[in-house]
Amino acid sequence: MEEEKVRKLVREGYAKVAKRESCCCGQGISDKLGYSKEELQALPKGADLSLGCGNPVALASLKEGETVLDLGSGAGIDCFLAANKVGKKGLVIGVDMTPEMLDKARENAKKGGYKNVEFRLGEIENLPVANDTADVTISNCVINLSPDKQRVFREAFRTMRPGGRLMVSDIVLLKPLPEAIKKSVEAYVGCLAGAIMKDKYLELIKKAGFVKVRVVEETHFPVELMLNDATAKAVIKKTGTSKESLKDVANVVASVKVAATKPKK
Repeated sequence: MEEEKVRKLVREGYAKVAKRESCCCGQGISDKLGYSKEELQALPKGADLSLGCGNPVALASLKEGETVLDLGSGAGIDCFLAANKVGKKGLVIGVDMTPEMLDKARENAKKGGYKNVEFRLGEIENLPVANDTADVTISNCVINLSPDKQRVFREAFRTMRPGGRLMVSDIVLLKPLPEAIKKSVEAYVGCLAGAIMKDKYLELIKKAGFVKVRVVEETHFPVELMLNDATAKAVIKKTGTSKESLKDVANVVASVKVAATKPKK
């Protein structure tokens, strides 16, 4: 699938999600992916669209006064959680390429009274952020959607201060996906078809210049979530994939939290 076509499909898919306040990965799953009930209850209504595959903020060890950059910030869930940790002296910048998501995120920031969060329109392959800006860069189940993941990690490296930390939650593959699912539009928007092998994913982070690249946590993406979500149902219908085959797919899909560091000068 050509890069521009992929971006258009993803943008359109997430614009629909923003408008209907439901998601590709199944509603109400955030508590299963590392978010505490206290965290979820503290969020503005509408910030959690259950689009993630983990909670990168939980492992990012954020400190007061730090600047955090969120790649693919969606409706703002991780930005708001990060904002609570970095405090009034800190700053959280969310970048998203879907105008409808940005509108929702800004509305949520207003509802929640967040003064230390700003949202910018842009692609994660071309971040609207200056060099050496972020102390910490996070991302939640978004980089797998990019057709040029190497460029994303290079941009993350460019915009991070020396000694800065990367913490991403994402979907990776332990074995190759069946060809029919790789080519499915629904599977792409639903975080499946864009995923790459775990070893290759880690290698791209190293190639961008990061050091101390490691998988902090790895879990199989829950089968029941895949079988219940709208994306999975669309994939089953369009590709003729049986529910049993989709269970096999779930065994090759992993949710990982990956940490890395930008070397100090």
